Amino acid sequence: MKTLIIYTSQTGFTKKYSQWLADEMDAEVYDLKDAKKKEAAFFDAYDAIVYAGWIMAGKVVKSDWFLGKANGWQGKRLALMAVGGSPNDNPDVDVALKNMIPGDQSQYIKAFYCQGGFDYDKMKGPSRLAMKMFTSALKKQKDEKSKQVAERISSSYDISDVKFIEPIVAYLMEEKT
Repeated sequence: MKTLIIYTSQTGFTKKYSQWLADEMDAEVYDLKDAKKKEAAFFDAYDAIVYAGWIMAGKVVKSDWFLGKANGWQGKRLALMAVGGSPNDNPDVDVALKNMIPGDQSQYIKAFYCQGGFDYDKMKGPSRLAMKMFTSALKKQKDEKSKQVAERISSSYDISDVKFIEPIVAYLMEEKT
């Protein structure tokens, strides 16, 4: 199966997952900036296309480009890979996955989540400021869950693991019905 992975990454976690997936699938990998420069016919050669982006406020960054193109790619195996700082077993991840793909597109695009982490040193200024404000707001909450999340995201960490691409690989390798 000829597979294409297109990604956008701010701090490196999504790029790392994209490369792990590409290595496992023997796929081609393009940064979104480069993929946007390709003619429509370029994508015809692929059986599967994965868009990978980091998640912010429950939405995969710059996924609108992929979702806009996906209607024309319905005959392909399509996946949306979200990478974020929450652990995979966080219940909020399931909620986000259900809302990532609009309406009828969920019939032909499958969403996945891979836990990554935070790297404040690589984060752009506005994102770093937004995270610091979010962390501060969480610390002021009365519930223990919010305080635990605030503690976890108050500094850089890496919880990424190649094992989290396994469901994506399995999906891409399934026979299309």
